Amino acid sequence: MDKPAEQDPRVYFAAERTLLAWLRTGLGLMGVGFAVSRFGLFLRELRAGESHLSVRATGLSLWSGVALVGLGVVVNISAVARHVRLVRELRSGTWTAGRVSMDAVILGLLLAGVGLGMAIYLILVH
Repeated sequence: MDKPAEQDPRVYFAAERTLLAWLRTGLGLMGVGFAVSRFGLFLRELRAGESHLSVRATGLSLWSGVALVGLGVVVNISAVARHVRLVRELRSGTWTAGRVSMDAVILGLLLAGVGLGMAIYLILVH
């Protein structure tokens, strides 16, 4: 007979793998955000070097990058809080299987919105 979930170490290992996956996601968002903000600076410098005129910056890439870094930080904090809550539920035996991960749903919808916004921006700028 299988052990109850709160006594099976595989359940805790799975929870830890999930935490690490969320942390990788948060770090990835922060890395992309940093690259986006620096890429705008690179393009501005490139244009200024070609035209020898001051280039007006919209700041869109800077703020987009900062927003992605901030989203990465929120994802990491949420992942840690969710992991601590899950381990507490497992230890107390109050964990229920089959719950929808609202963190994942919200993050997915947010990233879809960001992607849609970027696509619209690229179409309008081109």
